Amino acid sequence: MRALTWQGKRDVRVETVPDPRIEDPTDIIVRITSTGICGSDLHLYEVLGPFLDAGDILGHEPMGVVEEVGSQVTSLAPGVRVVIPFNISCGHCYMCDRGLHSQCETTQVREHGMGASLFGFSKLYGQVPGGQAELLRVPFGDSLPIKVPHGPADDRFVYLSDVLPTAWQAVEYAAIPPGGTVTVLGLGPIGAMAARIARHRGAGLVVGVDLVPERLTRAAADGVTCLDLRRHGKDLGDAIRDLTDGRGTDAVIDAVGMEAHGAPVAKAAHTAVGWLPDALGERLMETAGLDRLAALRAAIDVVRRGGTISVVGVYGGAADPLPMLTMFDKQIQLRMGQANVKRWVDDILPLLTDEDPLGVDDFATHRLPLEEGPQAYKTFQDKQDGMIKTLLVP
Repeated sequence: MRALTWQGKRDVRVETVPDPRIEDPTDIIVRITSTGICGSDLHLYEVLGPFLDAGDILGHEPMGVVEEVGSQVTSLAPGVRVVIPFNISCGHCYMCDRGLHSQCETTQVREHGMGASLFGFSKLYGQVPGGQAELLRVPFGDSLPIKVPHGPADDRFVYLSDVLPTAWQAVEYAAIPPGGTVTVLGLGPIGAMAARIARHRGAGLVVGVDLVPERLTRAAADGVTCLDLRRHGKDLGDAIRDLTDGRGTDAVIDAVGMEAHGAPVAKAAHTAVGWLPDALGERLMETAGLDRLAALRAAIDVVRRGGTISVVGVYGGAADPLPMLTMFDKQIQLRMGQANVKRWVDDILPLLTDEDPLGVDDFATHRLPLEEGPQAYKTFQDKQDGMIKTLLVP
């Protein structure tokens, strides 16, 4: 089969690799029909190279049609259309029973002290072959895949793999009061969808912050009050307080994470780690990693006293300094973590109708053949061509 593989820092290639096969009687094989490029894929492209091997298959936002089922799979058959969650969860352990599928005890990567395994996301999360490929082996065939109907285009359902549940959890964790206010930092795919979901769920004011003109324009068309970080810079907090009677918003969603604009020292550290030999780079990331905390510090500034910060952007540092005095004094509530995909599916599926209240049908800005994946990674990393969300078609 053809698959998009990691070969080195800023080097991904589509290659011919062996087809996956049934390895456990509960496995299924899915023929992929659409697969997304996620902002966190860029962390592999740029920063987390020490935890990858040449030839690793990337991608964790796939959907397709069941091609083959293991002998113990009873709820699926060839021809069934499915979406595959990005986190690999068994569905029946202590954590899964509590809706914490991203902490699944069956697939936790204990070697690195991490939570549930993920498709296509490095040794830190199990080094499981990903879904930017023609075929994908999926474990837990009776509990992990999300069955969806035939008929509508893939765009209707593919975001159940990551974007929708991640954005939904971000809003849930933000605990925005009815008619309340929220700031969304970063209007990439997750931030843009979180802003739409916040409005759908009754937020009175949604403020979006970014510095990419196409992202700001798109969010403004969704009814978001947009602030351009290039204009407001260090005055961002004052601008948001001016919109909220001097208080700040009830909640802030940090959808930026470690890729925050600014922080030149941490940026240089990220760049250096990406070029180090694997063994040294791994040790440095695990014990002395520093993140670019501009977004999180902005969140702490602009949230009102007693408000909530929901962190959905990925951070990876092990030695990050935080303004604990300010956080304590402002009585900030802080929630974060990988999305528990299966936890939110029942809430989201009823919204994936022809009425399309969340705008999924036209959410993708680019649809490209899998063979153009390498160029798509570069374009996305460089924030060019208005690329916000890309679907690859094997």
